[in-house]
Amino acid sequence: MMIIMLAAAMTLAMLVATAFSLHQEAHRLRTKVQTARLQLPGWRNPRAPR
Repeated sequence: MMIIMLAAAMTLAMLVATAFSLHQEAHRLRTKVQTARLQLPGWRNPRAPR
């Protein structure tokens, strides 16, 4: 019985960690897209060819 509870707790912890990781990755991508979309006068895109 104790092994089943431990397995259930570990499964729940992994689900929470996965959800947090996916949320963090989505936020990082969203920020990257918004930053790339931002065009300020006088600023150059460091990745653009010169």
